[in-house]
Amino acid sequence: MMYPFMTLNDGTEIVHSDMDSSGRVKVYIEKADAKDCFHHVTCYLPEGVWKDNYGFTDDELAYLRDVVDSTSNLILEFAADGGFEHAAGF
Repeated sequence: MMYPFMTLNDGTEIVHSDMDSSGRVKVYIEKADAKDCFHHVTCYLPEGVWKDNYGFTDDELAYLRDVVDSTSNLILEFAADGGFEHAAGF
């Protein structure tokens, strides 16, 4: 299952998976694009391994890495608890 995490000002969506039994979480990022339909990239936490970048520039990717790095503790916590709504008690 994938859970919504954050929508950036430019419409970029960040979602994450449940935490698997090894403690790994998939973070998927996508942004609509008029020419390419969607730009997307995948990150795996806690390792911080980035894969399958399609369409994001080096500058955009650096920004996304900063966003994910600075919020990785929250993503991991939410992933362990079944998403934001469960972690927040909603």
